[in-house]
Amino acid sequence: MRRLLPRNLTVRVLIAISLGIALGLAAPDTAKAMKPLGDTFVNLVKMVVGPIVFLTIVLGIANMSDLKKVGRVGGKAFLYFEVVTTFALAIGLIVVNVTKPGAGLDVSRMAKGDVSRYATAGEQMNWVDFLTHVVPSSVVDAFAKGDVLQIVFFAVLFGVALSALGARGRALTEVLERIAEVFFRITAMVMVVAPIGAFGAMAYTVGNFGLRTLLPLGRLMLDVYLTMAIFVFVVLGAIARLSGFRLLPFLSFIREEILLVLGTSSSEAALPRMLEKLERFGCARSVVGLVVPAGYSFNLDGTSIYLSMAVVFLAQAFRVDLSIGQQLTILGILMITSKGAAGVTGSGFIVLASTLSALHVVPVEGLALLLGVDRFMSEARAIVNLIGNGVATVVIARSEGAFDETQHRLAVEESRAARAAA
Repeated sequence: MRRLLPRNLTVRVLIAISLGIALGLAAPDTAKAMKPLGDTFVNLVKMVVGPIVFLTIVLGIANMSDLKKVGRVGGKAFLYFEVVTTFALAIGLIVVNVTKPGAGLDVSRMAKGDVSRYATAGEQMNWVDFLTHVVPSSVVDAFAKGDVLQIVFFAVLFGVALSALGARGRALTEVLERIAEVFFRITAMVMVVAPIGAFGAMAYTVGNFGLRTLLPLGRLMLDVYLTMAIFVFVVLGAIARLSGFRLLPFLSFIREEILLVLGTSSSEAALPRMLEKLERFGCARSVVGLVVPAGYSFNLDGTSIYLSMAVVFLAQAFRVDLSIGQQLTILGILMITSKGAAGVTGSGFIVLASTLSALHVVPVEGLALLLGVDRFMSEARAIVNLIGNGVATVVIARSEGAFDETQHRLAVEESRAARAAA
């Protein structure tokens, strides 16, 4: 019976993803009907994301006796985010210029979709609107909409205020710690149905879009996946080694979260478990609570790679020869716009639209070429975003001396034992 229904979440999610792909190929119409399974699971996770982000940040700050440390950790995090995402953008530009996936494509014969809503949103998006959006007009509205960026802003203010109360705020801190335990227990309950959600989301993706849509743009997909692999194993691997830990054991430790993101195409689906996993890996709660939620808005390594490659790919497809100066301009624009759409539905296409609108060189309508394969690349973007935020948290925790080496060794040994048992 244990062989038929393995208790290991990694195995169950992997089986569910495989079954979803098989159903999508064998019975596309039936597979499309599985969409509510994936959507419901993602909604279940989103239901607890807001409170967990709020509680984790507040408790992280409240448990820091020195508020200067809060500012130092935040400053390190944002500096790290900007440097590493710039690396990701630059690597994407380099690879797409070397491999030229868009060269030789006949855009007139390729399937297109409607991108008018993305184009309109992209033209309207600007940095001022983003900054004003960070501050919620209503705290209740921020939680109701699940706007992580606004929740992070309010949580930081709440945590600083609670910390400033000193001993008088300790009773409230203890209550919030108990509430956090309840929400993490809810998360554990939700994860029981994770394989069902992964099955539904993957079945719908394959059934709705079909593998045949990949063929014309298969070269772009291959290049994007290759670039993301280079970024993870070379760039993040080097960062990890310089910080005193190894990347592969870390990836093994969060393999369940990676598979969950693969199945649902949503990095948010793994956010509650990542917060818990990083603490178990050795990072202090105070660092985890600040870095991970902020990273979900500002440290989008996978998205950055995809954006830089997509812009140049479209230029190649439309026979637009971009100069070095224009490509450096793209890099500069994406450094800003890739942050400006944080938390916005369809943010990838909105950022692309805003970048193309700012360039006035590549037609915005070219985004229609990417609609068919975007869903198949969203998993890779989300996985790299997840890994990037995890590595960032460990790096900053170690730099702050807020990393428990004993706990880290125990976590790695438990991960190896669990993998061997599976």
